[in-house]
Amino acid sequence: MDTTRLIIVAVGGQGNLLASSVLGQAALLAGIPVHMSEIHGMAQRGGVVESAMVFGKARSPIISDGEADVLVGFEPLETLRSLKRCSARSVAVTNLAPLAPFTVAIGQGTYPDVEALQALIRQKTRRLIAMDAAALAAEAGNPRALNMVLLGALIQTGVLPMTAEHVQSAMRTHTKKAFLESNLKAFDLGFAAAGKL
Repeated sequence: MDTTRLIIVAVGGQGNLLASSVLGQAALLAGIPVHMSEIHGMAQRGGVVESAMVFGKARSPIISDGEADVLVGFEPLETLRSLKRCSARSVAVTNLAPLAPFTVAIGQGTYPDVEALQALIRQKTRRLIAMDAAALAAEAGNPRALNMVLLGALIQTGVLPMTAEHVQSAMRTHTKKAFLESNLKAFDLGFAAAGKL
C-alpha cells in the first residue's frame, strides 16, 4: 500500500480535531495503518490548529515541507499559509468562507482577496477543490458542520485509501447523537459539491 500524507489546518473551534479523529477511526475500519499528530497552538484564542496524518506504512506522523499528498484547509488564509507543505503533485481542498484574524477585526490588517488566494494555491498544486463549506454546513442544518462538509469533499477526491462508508461509520461513533443527522448531511453535501468541481 502506498503511503498518503494529509495535513488539515483550521482555526481553533472549527472542528479540526473531530475531523482528524473521524478520519483516524475510518482508517482503522478500513484496515489501514494510520499515524497522527496535532498542533493546537493558541486554539482557544482563534489560533491555528494543525493535524498531520499518515496513512499506510510510516515510522512517523511528521510531514515535512513539500511532502503532503493532500492539504485540507478549513479557512482560506490558513490553507495558503500551509501551502509550503504541498508540492506540484498535491491536492488541496479548502473552504472559501474567511474567518478574519483578530488584527483584521480590529482594523490593523486586511484580509487578502479570496480569488487571489485560490490562484496562488492552484499554481502550487495539482488540483484545487474550493467551496463555501460554511454555506453548505448551514444548508445541512448545522453551521458547525463545516468540518464534515470538507471531509466529504476530501473523500470524494479519492486521494485517501478509504470509502465514504468508512467515514460515515466512524462519524456514527465519534459524533454526538444530536448532531449526527446534520453531520451526515453535511458530509453528503461536501461530497456532492466536490464531485462537480
